[in-house]
Amino acid sequence: MALAQPPKTQEESNVSAQKFKYPGIPGTADGSAMVVHVETRACEAGIAYPITPSTSMGVGYQTAYSNGMKNVWGKDIMWLQPESEHSSASASEGYAVAGGRVTNFTSGQGLVLMKEVLYTISGKRLGVVFNIGARALTSHSLNVHAGHDDVMSVTDVGWGMLFAQNAQEAGDLCLISRRVAEKTKTPFMNIQDGFLTTHTIENVLFPEDELVREYLGAPEEKLRKLFDPNFPLMSGVVQNQDSYMAGKIAQRIFYDQIPAALEEAMEEFYKLTGRRYSLTVPFQLEDAEYGIVAMGSTAETASVSLDHLRSLGHKTGSLTITSFRPFPGPQVVEALKHLKAFAVIERMDNPLGVSNPLTAEIEAAFAKAAMGTPGYPKIDRIPVIYSGVAGLGSRDVTPGQMVATVENMTEKGLNKRFFSLGIDHASALEVKDEPDVRPAGAFSIRGHSVGGYGSVTTNKIIATCLGDIFGFKVQASPKYGSEKKGLPTNTYLTTTKSGKIGTHSELIQVEFVPLMDPNTWNMGNPLVGLQPGCTLFQHTPTEDPQLLWNSVPDWAKYFIKENNIRFYGVDTIRIAQESCKSDDSLVQRFQGIVLLGVFLRLTPFQKDAGLSDDELFDRVRIPIEKYFGRKGADVVRDNLEAARKGFNQVFEVPRSVIENTSADVLEKGRQEWEAKGKDTNAFFI
Repeated sequence: MALAQPPKTQEESNVSAQKFKYPGIPGTADGSAMVVHVETRACEAGIAYPITPSTSMGVGYQTAYSNGMKNVWGKDIMWLQPESEHSSASASEGYAVAGGRVTNFTSGQGLVLMKEVLYTISGKRLGVVFNIGARALTSHSLNVHAGHDDVMSVTDVGWGMLFAQNAQEAGDLCLISRRVAEKTKTPFMNIQDGFLTTHTIENVLFPEDELVREYLGAPEEKLRKLFDPNFPLMSGVVQNQDSYMAGKIAQRIFYDQIPAALEEAMEEFYKLTGRRYSLTVPFQLEDAEYGIVAMGSTAETASVSLDHLRSLGHKTGSLTITSFRPFPGPQVVEALKHLKAFAVIERMDNPLGVSNPLTAEIEAAFAKAAMGTPGYPKIDRIPVIYSGVAGLGSRDVTPGQMVATVENMTEKGLNKRFFSLGIDHASALEVKDEPDVRPAGAFSIRGHSVGGYGSVTTNKIIATCLGDIFGFKVQASPKYGSEKKGLPTNTYLTTTKSGKIGTHSELIQVEFVPLMDPNTWNMGNPLVGLQPGCTLFQHTPTEDPQLLWNSVPDWAKYFIKENNIRFYGVDTIRIAQESCKSDDSLVQRFQGIVLLGVFLRLTPFQKDAGLSDDELFDRVRIPIEKYFGRKGADVVRDNLEAARKGFNQVFEVPRSVIENTSADVLEKGRQEWEAKGKDTNAFFI
């Protein structure tokens, strides 16, 4: 059973009753789309070289440019793709030196390759914003997924650094960072976790054009031209012993004003939108004994795990670090000083350092407080500080790991000062089980498919339907991997009518499991976590219910019968071939669109909304046009036909067929189930 969410605070209740000038435009988007929405309206130019997972941001900006989009001041936006990330940073520098408002999108090795130029951008006091899809660096192997190695490798270049927890924050912090960057003449990085945020569809409030215009102001009013033929200026000169140090230290005047400017920008953003941000975000820490500290999507997972932790008797709170540069040392100490202990969880590992980067910053802040450094709270003790590593390369970070993290700090715990999560290693903490921390009434899907079948796009369309048609909260993400085309892959989606979806991990507890490839039965255990009385769907070449039932493994028969699972099927390949008339290259991907129709038929959302079939598909047309409209009206029509056929032709395996299964088969299935691994992804282990 999903846990209820904590009641609104008084401030949140007051906020909901207030009317703000720019409350946002409701919709669904991933973090990349939110950044593109902001930057195409705010900037004059986008310059980038593609590197996963930031590429989708660059593609979005380039598409807007190709379509002739103008920013909110009516100026045509510009796009440039040089020959490398280093060159793209240099081109961004040049555009800013000439007085233009510019953005860049990068990740991983691309950011590291830029490092030389990042120093010169800050040294020239250019208030640019680069949007980062944080990614693990290639060290012992290549990985294109989430990690903070890349951004932690550039913490010394003199840039501000803000971390978003989710898609909404990715867009909002993009605006906030630009306002501060231009006011303080200091460049900023707007950072989100690669794939986990850049590619995860969620409900968002798109910033209005008027908000962008009012909050930022026109570029020509905010930016200075260092390269102006009418007013020549020498820049980048050589300085020797007599002057270099004086100029370097003199730049502190710019940095000293950033904390106040950042807080002011966040406060002004709140007054205009009702969405509040701060350098740190404490949650349930007032009466806590233990704490979890993190940045990015990990922080959100920590916060939604707190109710479960407290139900176990662990008085726990969390602290989200939004601003890593400037580092909010006094605020961190103030929030954590009363705890017995707290754990800092990071998405990178640096064994040769005194601690990993965030942990080291926090330890230094407490040392400053203990030494009586002006501006820091007075303390007479330092809590025990634990340091954990989790989520490297998008490895799952789960609520169960948060429980293990807190229990490690208790008197009965192992008290490992350094620990890892989610792997088999001497440093790892054991996760005993995965609690269900979804909002009350949540409905989740774990789809099992094959790369190239269109399941990722279908998952996005389903999320868009649930968010835009039914007005639900949604979160949809795939299990991305460069090796997945033609191989098994999973997609995940959770929806709820109310409450916060804050986990960014693969789903265990689910209400609907579609199997787009029958071979899934041989590659793991897709039934793990499927809740009693809920729904299983399978693509089937046979449309005889008895033959479909006969094809299922005995252990699955046992689970389906014992848990009263509703079992459905349809031939998605046949429908895809019948419906895909205008572009044969899309026929394989149409199988996923068939699943869209199946989903709409087998879930209660249409009935709850009181929509007729025609009304439903009139609304479904909108997200289909969003994702396929560029391919033409015929492709949109074909997609709608495939979805309708899936909706109308899906059939159920009658309960009588299931109940008539022989006792011998069920007993054999029970034994197989008990012996079978309970990992949904055995193929990938």
